[in-house]
Amino acid sequence: MKTYRINEIFYSLQGEGRHTGRAAVFVRFSGCNLKCPFCDTDFREYKEMTADEITKAIAKWKDCGFVVLTGGEPSLQVDEALIDALHREGFYIAIETNGTCPLPPTIDWVTLSPKNCFVEHAPALSAKKVDEVKVVFDGIHDPESWGRVSCMYLNLQPCDTGNAERNREVTRQCVEYIMKHPQWHLSLQTHKLIHIQ
Repeated sequence: MKTYRINEIFYSLQGEGRHTGRAAVFVRFSGCNLKCPFCDTDFREYKEMTADEITKAIAKWKDCGFVVLTGGEPSLQVDEALIDALHREGFYIAIETNGTCPLPPTIDWVTLSPKNCFVEHAPALSAKKVDEVKVVFDGIHDPESWGRVSCMYLNLQPCDTGNAERNREVTRQCVEYIMKHPQWHLSLQTHKLIHIQ
C-alpha cells in the first residue's frame, strides 16, 4: 500500500495568499527537489502514512472543510488516490507548489510559489494554469523573472531573511514595487506576525 512521507499535520489559519485568515488543516510533506536559501522546513523527520491514515488524522478538523497540502514540495508525492480520499471526506483541497512537477488535475486550488530564481539549475516550471501565484520577494530578483503562467491572482510576499532590519527593507521595497505594478497584491506571512503555527 502506498505511503506518503508526512513531516507534520496541524490545524491553524492560512497565513499567506488569497486564503489568508481561513481556518485550515495543513498536511506538510517531507522532501523537496529544490534547496532554497530561506526554507524553514526540517525534512529529516517524517512519518510514513497511507491516504487512509492521513484522512483519519485530520478527521477531527473536518468541520473546517479546507486542507492545504504543503511542504517541502508536495507534488513529489501527491497523487489522485490521496486527492480522491480527501474529497470523499468533504475537504476543499489547496496545494502550495514550486510548480516543477505535474499535479493531479482534481486539486481545487493551486498556489504556485516559483523558486527558479533562487536555485541554480532549477527544473523548468511544468505548471501552465494555476489559481494564484505567490512570489517570494527578496529585493534582489525581479518578480517577473519567474516566468508566466495563467492565474487569477498575483501575490508578492516579502522574504523572511531572519534579520529584522533586512526584513524591514525588503518589505519597504516590496510595497514600493506593488505601487508601481498594481497587478500585484501584498501577501504577508500573517501567521508569523500573530505568532501562530
